[in-house]
Amino acid sequence: MIQSIYSHSQYSDSSESTLASSIEDVHITRSLRPGVYVPTVTFFQKENEDLDLDKISQHAVRLAQAGVAGLTTQGSNGEAVHLTHRERSLVTKTTRLALDRAGFHSLPIIVGCGSQSTRETIDLCREALQSGGDYALILPPSYYKPLFSATSVIDFFEDVADVSPIPILIYNYPSAVAGIDLDSDIITRLAKHPNIVGCKLTCGNTGKLARIAASTGAATPTAHGSGFMCMGGSADFTLQTLVAGGSGVICGLGNVAPKACVRVIELYSQGKVEEAKKLQIAVARGDWAAISGGIVGTKSALEAYCGYGGYARKPLPRPTDQEAAAHAGNFRELMEIEKSL
Repeated sequence: MIQSIYSHSQYSDSSESTLASSIEDVHITRSLRPGVYVPTVTFFQKENEDLDLDKISQHAVRLAQAGVAGLTTQGSNGEAVHLTHRERSLVTKTTRLALDRAGFHSLPIIVGCGSQSTRETIDLCREALQSGGDYALILPPSYYKPLFSATSVIDFFEDVADVSPIPILIYNYPSAVAGIDLDSDIITRLAKHPNIVGCKLTCGNTGKLARIAASTGAATPTAHGSGFMCMGGSADFTLQTLVAGGSGVICGLGNVAPKACVRVIELYSQGKVEEAKKLQIAVARGDWAAISGGIVGTKSALEAYCGYGGYARKPLPRPTDQEAAAHAGNFRELMEIEKSL
């Protein structure tokens, strides 16, 4: 069985060239605007773990229809670490084409492009552009962390930004990169680079977010500011991000409950702070279900409530029936709210 899963690929050169030819040769500049961005799930066929391009397309359009500000491919929710370069490009191409066909031509796509070398990171940025991506989201490298000097990470981001064909956002996610936690001084310094246009702070440090937002004059839902996008990295502190002067969130929970995530920002922007606080509490409880269950739990919840989701690629486990029921139960409160919106 294992051999049959990995013995061949479904992706022919002709199918990829058809997708590529559908993406405009001249790159359109799609602006980032404050709001909710969703790091999209990558779907696989249950029988062989090949990409399920139909589900990838369907999901992208569902999120766009819910009112999100943009999508992010190749994040941790997208299982980028489980994909080849070719598959990564195909996911982004498929997402762009689905959005365009559904009339969401202006919805931007941010593409995860982090890698362990400067060279490959730049290659991924170029591939992102060729696949229809508009911006690159980049983690700092971490495998050789003990050998880094104090300026290694700064040099890495500046070297990539100097030559990347698309603007980049800095991704601060300490638990994914051996504990590397970029402080506000480093991010504020990097924000001065003309090709660095934002950051995603999954560290959850709202004090850091407030300092970066203030020093960069970050865009907010009610003011354009400098245009720099200072984003929280989780739905459970959406309201806190906005109060601190941030631009919005890039949140995995948006895969399951995009309308509820969007509604928190709408309520706050309309001055309905008490309503926003009430909804934020439910969103935070739902986000804990997403965080604790990881991509396995998120896909299980999508299967339960949306009729699609499937499983993560091995070696991630498939949930048992009992575990799947538990995941569904953990999301129930939020999904009832989602269906009412």
